[in-house]
Amino acid sequence: MDTKRLKEEFVDFLKKHHQKITKSRLELLDIIANYKKHFEIEELVTYIQRTKKLASRATIYRTIKLLMDFGVIKEIIKQNNKTIYEFCPSESHHDHLICTSCNKIIEFLNEDIEKLQEEICKSHKFLPTHHRLEIFGLCKECQKKLHIKEK
Repeated sequence: MDTKRLKEEFVDFLKKHHQKITKSRLELLDIIANYKKHFEIEELVTYIQRTKKLASRATIYRTIKLLMDFGVIKEIIKQNNKTIYEFCPSESHHDHLICTSCNKIIEFLNEDIEKLQEEICKSHKFLPTHHRLEIFGLCKECQKKLHIKEK
């Protein structure tokens, strides 16, 4: 989805929820949409305040909460007392591999896993609303640094 259309939909969302439509909120949407990586909120706050100087910490936190309610920011990982988020404006589902050494996050989609999850839910007469799969381990680069041979 292009940013212009996303902003229009966000403005409609803000109006519907009786929230202020501010220049800072729309600029923050632009920045987050172009950030291009997973983030912890404090990391994003530091980046925005250092490079853009356009909003207070409180404004950034409130806007991220609104963007989560709007559905374009999702919490994806809780690790080491940190919560990692991602900007994903489309409905495309994916899962994550997380390196416990360098914190690299690799996104993947595997239809066999998705199908298996559906079959498990069906066999238990369980109606899923959402899910997330996180696999923790070592990425290829960290395995190499630690001299771990591939299996």
